[in-house]
Amino acid sequence: MSGWAFRRLGTAAAALLPALASALAAEPAPWPDSFVGRLEALALIEDLNADLLSHDSATLTLERWCADHRLADPARIVAERVYDVDKAATPEVRAALDVKADEPLGYRRVRLKCGDHVLSDADNWYVPARLTPEMNHVLETTDTPFGKAVAALRFRRHTLSADLLWRPLPKGWEMNAAPAQDDKGALAVPDHVLEHRAVLSTPDGEPFSEVVETYTGEVLAFPPPK
Repeated sequence: MSGWAFRRLGTAAAALLPALASALAAEPAPWPDSFVGRLEALALIEDLNADLLSHDSATLTLERWCADHRLADPARIVAERVYDVDKAATPEVRAALDVKADEPLGYRRVRLKCGDHVLSDADNWYVPARLTPEMNHVLETTDTPFGKAVAALRFRRHTLSADLLWRPLPKGWEMNAAPAQDDKGALAVPDHVLEHRAVLSTPDGEPFSEVVETYTGEVLAFPPPK
């Protein structure tokens, strides 16, 4: 091969390096399907669950999670609206919001994303009459996360249920010895790992929103501990 060809090959390789580095960065090392790997995954999901339960804004909690685990730079949560879904409020939702059967409710379905990672799918029913006109306009016309749109209300969050949808270790694992050699390759993390149902209320206790948040396996989309 001539010197000219070598130089052309080197130039082409150099041009591909940034794309290759970006692709590798977007695909973190998989979590190991081992006792330790499953234990670490369970601990992290429980940690996220506790963090969500102890704060009023799931959006801000996810933003901190994204920053702490370097899921994106900048670590900013964006709400991606899903417009082709409409769910009528159930009698249970209306009871939680203390509204009559004929009172109008707003509905939004959003995906909360940090960078390329969808961290949560959220269904939200809210009472427009209990929000300001400006808040309703933002909710109807933009992709702003609900928590940020109504932050001026200084709302309080009351969790109705919090369920682990995936348990990396079987029930009773703590009573058995860990296997000595159990690495089975990459751990298969499911699409959804955690679900919260909560009501948002004003400081004086008036409910104005119910949300069902389903957290995805993308919350673990970072390299496992070394």
